Amino acid sequence: MLLVKNGRVLDPATKTDASLDILLDGEKIKEVAPAGKITEAHGAEVFDAAGLIVAPGFIDLHAHLREPGQESSETIETGTRAAARGGFTAVCCMPNTKPVNDNASVTRFILDRAKASASVRVWPIGAASVGSTGEDIAEIAAMKQAGIVAVSDDGKPIATAKLARQVMDYCRSLDLPIIEHAEDVSLAACAVMREGVTSARLGLQGMPSAAESVCVARDVQLAELTGARLHIAHLSAKASLEQVRWAKQRGLRVTCEVTPHHFTLIDEDVQYDSSFKMNPPLASREDREALLAGLADGAVDAIATDHAPHEPALKDVEFDRAPFGILGFETALSLALEQLVHAGRISPLRMVELFTTGPARVLGIESEKKISAGHPADLTVFSLDRSWTYNAKESASKSRNSPFDNRAFKGAPMATIVAGRIVYQRERSASAM
Repeated sequence: MLLVKNGRVLDPATKTDASLDILLDGEKIKEVAPAGKITEAHGAEVFDAAGLIVAPGFIDLHAHLREPGQESSETIETGTRAAARGGFTAVCCMPNTKPVNDNASVTRFILDRAKASASVRVWPIGAASVGSTGEDIAEIAAMKQAGIVAVSDDGKPIATAKLARQVMDYCRSLDLPIIEHAEDVSLAACAVMREGVTSARLGLQGMPSAAESVCVARDVQLAELTGARLHIAHLSAKASLEQVRWAKQRGLRVTCEVTPHHFTLIDEDVQYDSSFKMNPPLASREDREALLAGLADGAVDAIATDHAPHEPALKDVEFDRAPFGILGFETALSLALEQLVHAGRISPLRMVELFTTGPARVLGIESEKKISAGHPADLTVFSLDRSWTYNAKESASKSRNSPFDNRAFKGAPMATIVAGRIVYQRERSASAM
């Protein structure tokens, strides 16, 4: 057993903000009571969370663990170790592995590897189309039976409106969400950053924001037609968020996520450094302000990292030639605290919602994500004011591609508890990571 005592418990599912003790017995929460009131915990390991916040375990809806096939950049073992250091108790891994996770055999391989080596829960996402090529629908029912939690052709959109409709019709019958990388490839072709003054100054091919919002508009209309659960991944454009707001007002089952790098950085921050190259690209200041407003008012459902590791040999090349993507697990919470909580834009409880019940709602498991007896013993413990500096060279990931290297933060993950077991614990004294 594990007793987490004296923490300030924030639980969006029950609107709790109180000093409570939590007794964990194996994989379930056994008891929750006011601080000092749990007496039947003889022999339990004790974690004193005084001065810290205790939340339901964080879920990352959007991550790349690279295994199978790209183990030089990341493995399930190293990726989930980095996730644990970031406070995540569960990660949803995208299907663009080699081979693509488009069938039950690959799904089972991922889950078997996770069972053997993962620090946190791994929930695979299956491909929407065979090989994510956008031609034929994948074996979605078989993958669901094997354990996928959603479908996506992430890294690219579902190629055509016809195929997107077929996928939505099929997934509606299976009650699976479709996670869409929204991008009109004809508008985005050859682009390496967001189109604007900065792309012109740097001489880099720019992608208009409409490349994203046009695809979002297509998919929202198809979601209305089919009644499917549509989730827009790593939304970055103001016009895209307006489409999501419209869908929510009409009662459609449409949700969206925003990444920490998109609500922190803008296109003006881009340098000739491939650590600033991601897709969707960093957007305009106006887009960023719209995302911050959506995070505050509820239009955005979740914060997701889009953790996308690449081995240094792939990233240490000219900007045009480098692959898209940056690391995300270990800096996500601290960036959210910096940009959202400490900046006075949202409350700590709302931030916790964006990492917990929001993602759970997208996956259809909201009822499981609460701090209550009988529920999963997954907890994230963090500090609002712990000072630290992120050093990419000391990351648990195999890769180092982060624009936040050497950034100083106020607020950090302090412990990650999965199935009643502490899988990561940070020293209380301030130091670099």
